[in-house]
Amino acid sequence: MPPAAHSHAHVHDHVHTHSHGPHRHPAATPAFSLLRLSIWQRLAIALPLAALLWAGTLWVIAGSAP
Repeated sequence: MPPAAHSHAHVHDHVHTHSHGPHRHPAATPAFSLLRLSIWQRLAIALPLAALLWAGTLWVIAGSAP
């Protein structure tokens, strides 16, 4: 199918000269990451979670015993 013929021009008459002069954006702050924590901070998070998981596991095992 051939393209439709137009009898009018497609002129976009606008100018991109909007400027506030040279400026710098502020530095981005990095998002939270477990990889940026020290080993002690990671252990402080991991050990209580591991203890909680073990406590839950032992509670379930003890509750299902005859």
